[in-house]
Amino acid sequence: MPMMKKSFRHATAQELALMLREAHNYTLSLFECLSAVRMDDLAHLLLTRNMNPPVWDLGHLAWCAEWLVLREAHHASSALNMPPSMLNKGDVWFDHQAVSHNVLSALPKAAHLITYKNEVLDRVLDKLSRTSNMDDSLYPYRMALAFEDMHGEYWVTLLQMLGLRAPRTTERYVSPPWAQGEIRFPGGSLLMGGKPGDGFVFDCEKWAHLVYVPAFAMDSNLISNAQFAEFVEDNGYQRQQYWSASGQHWLMQQERSAPLNWSRDGNWWRSARFGRDISLAASEPVRHICLYEAQAYCMWAGRRLPSEAEWEFAALSGHAALRWGDLWEWTCSPFEPYPGFAPEAINIGLDPEAAFVSHQSVRGTSFATPERLRSERFRHFLLPENCESLIGFRTCRQ
Repeated sequence: MPMMKKSFRHATAQELALMLREAHNYTLSLFECLSAVRMDDLAHLLLTRNMNPPVWDLGHLAWCAEWLVLREAHHASSALNMPPSMLNKGDVWFDHQAVSHNVLSALPKAAHLITYKNEVLDRVLDKLSRTSNMDDSLYPYRMALAFEDMHGEYWVTLLQMLGLRAPRTTERYVSPPWAQGEIRFPGGSLLMGGKPGDGFVFDCEKWAHLVYVPAFAMDSNLISNAQFAEFVEDNGYQRQQYWSASGQHWLMQQERSAPLNWSRDGNWWRSARFGRDISLAASEPVRHICLYEAQAYCMWAGRRLPSEAEWEFAALSGHAALRWGDLWEWTCSPFEPYPGFAPEAINIGLDPEAAFVSHQSVRGTSFATPERLRSERFRHFLLPENCESLIGFRTCRQ
């Protein structure tokens, strides 16, 4: 998955054009993986699954780029004054705020939607070539790109959940060796969030505000398979004293005694990885861990999860021993709005407001996140019970 490393938040029009092309091609490569097992066929796909049909997602991505860039959406009610979609019934099929599951059986075939997506991209790139490098002018392009990149990671997660093969570079990713250790941070004032003039800022990152972070110590790397295996071997899943009330309730529902997809192999563990059965690398960060499992490990180890502010303070420090970006990372902070938060007028499904309080703050990125999205300030959120995502954790102490 070769991707431009420059941040999409500050990219020029020419750089954004390359990024949009890369995202488009990667989307199609992921769709090929789903098509290989007939998940592009609505008649074959079990619609009872808690997921959107991939063929709908494909059309929705194209529709969103058309809606944001070509039809110049500015707010939710602007559809009344918009030109029609390039695709007949496009608004009926792909407007996530209005679509009904009753229309899914009438969706166009995948080949037709790929043609539509190709045409949208060509027109977007043509319009972009005539657009200035002013941030306001490039905003809809950045939004469309971020949405497609995030969706690409969702499809990687879906391939893992369904036991399907992924593109080779994604499927065979191995975290580079990194020394385990602890870094002491002195603490101090931290300006969290983005400021006007910082380039593209997600609504959940608005606006910049000062917080005080007391001194703390944090792991230099994510907890590894070997470290988490020690917790498992010590009957960590059976000892209620390590689990919160919510964690105990989750554990009873799951009847789990090890992380998702782990299976015993003599004195060690194997796992299912994109449809392959592999022996887990001891030094690799443990993945597919829910918040309750991370909290239980911390209780067992006499540690805790870092707060959002501590994580950001550490990431912004530039400390040479700190490694992040292999997996998303749980924090101990509920996902809450920053002071001055206001939802985006343009909603294409990136709706943090609906996740406040019920979800947990997640920081970093994963190996499936394009490098251009990587940012120390990037806020993500997941439900506490989510263990399907590409997520791990590190520990912290005062």
